[in-house]
Parts: sequence; structure tokens; C-alpha cells
Amino acid sequence: MIREPIVAGQFYPSSPSSLEAQISKFIDKKAQKEEVIGLVSPHAGYVYSGPVAGAVMSRIKFKDTFIIMGPNHTGYGKRYSIMSEGTWKTPLGSVEIDSKLGKQILAESKNLEEDQVAHLYEHSVEVQIPFLQYLKQDFKIVPLVLSYGPRAVYKEIGKAIAKAIKDLKAETIIIASSDMTHRESQESAKKKDTQAINAILELNEDELLNRIEKLHISMCGYAPTVSLISAAKELGAKRAELVKYQTSGDVTGDYSDVVGYAGIIVKR
Repeated sequence: MIREPIVAGQFYPSSPSSLEAQISKFIDKKAQKEEVIGLVSPHAGYVYSGPVAGAVMSRIKFKDTFIIMGPNHTGYGKRYSIMSEGTWKTPLGSVEIDSKLGKQILAESKNLEEDQVAHLYEHSVEVQIPFLQYLKQDFKIVPLVLSYGPRAVYKEIGKAIAKAIKDLKAETIIIASSDMTHRESQESAKKKDTQAINAILELNEDELLNRIEKLHISMCGYAPTVSLISAAKELGAKRAELVKYQTSGDVTGDYSDVVGYAGIIVKR
């Protein structure tokens, strides 16, 4: 299957030159790059979340494959979906799926299912790819889309990912695609997001879920983030760092109704 871009011209420019020009404004060419196990990166329109995505992408030493996990905004497809074959296209070119790693992850997990439908109209994985293409020409991806469900499922998927990476000795970075609080005031969003971010920085996936439930935090990608933390700890993660946080209000100037964005790296 060739998965065509569905938010080019909406979330980011459809013209390759315009897209590269926009991304270049968000990349910190002087940033010190680090070995990371994974990261959290936002997935809104680039004009809003691009500065955060660019900041966090600028900090990582790239590897051969990126496992990109996004939430299911559309409701289509299997609840816990992986594509282990095919190609994803963006205006900057095509990226192949790492079939060997994808099939190994699928074999390890009792919850993931092979499915294309969940990915057809879901933007959360797609918007990460042009940033990766801008920074590295030759890499592969493994796309996953996770719907809401029991915390045990997210953890199981994370551990399956980690086991597959270990078994294949894969040079891989895991991306959890997530925005933070949606459609609240700047004050409220920042207060809630701080609580969620601190739980991620502590690599405590249970506390993240507890705070999301208790504080009613509308972080859309908490399922991928929990799977990331669970996988990262299996792979030896000891710490995480907040690279950048801002809201849509920092772009629009309207602080009464914002969406929060956080860029976080997870490392040994």
C-alpha cells in the first residue's frame, strides 16, 4: 500500500519548497544532538506546533528507523493498529515501512493488529514525517495508531516494542505523537500540562494516567506516550528532558482558548 498524505496543504504546505522553507525556520541548527530512546512531539498545524516539534527534533541523533505512534482521532480501523508493509508519501518524498521490525513487533504483541484503515485519514503519524525527512534522507518508519483502552494494553504494546527492538538489535527511535491540553485558557492549560509533563519526566506512566483522569487533562496522545515510557524503561531509560513547551496562544496572541504542545526527549 502507498499511503498518500492527507493533511498536506492544511497542516503543512503541499509544495516541497514551501514545506522545506517552513521547517527550516523551526530547526535549531546549533542544538547539541543526543542519543535518545524516544521522544514526545506534537502534531498540530505547523504554524502552531512547529516550533516545538522543530526544537525536539533538533536535539536527537537520528537512527535508521522511527517507530511513530499516534492516537486515533478518526475512530476508523482496529483499536490498536500497526502497518508492517507499505510506503508513506509526503511532499518531500516517500518513506518505506521497516517490515522486518514491524512484523516482529506485531508478533510480540497480543493486542496489536495489522490494519491500514486506521492510518488512512489519521494525521498524528503523518505530520512527524516531513520533519524527519528534512533532517535525514534515508530512514524507515513503523506506524502505529492507538485508540483509548486499558492501561495494561498500552504497557503491553510498549514492552512488545522494546522486545522486538532488542531481538533485532534495531537502531530505532520511538516517537509518541501528542498534543497536550485542548481548548482551555493559557493559565489552565499550562497548569494541567505541567502536571502531565512532570509525570512523563519521572517516567511514571501510571502517574501520568492518574493525573489525566483526576485533572481531566485533554492530552490526546496519552496512549502512545504511555507505550513510549513502558518501552523506554525496558530499553534502559533513566531520565527525560523537556525541550520546549508552548501553546497556540503564543502564536495567535489569544490566550483564552489554547492548545498546549510539549517536546520531550527520553534517554538513558
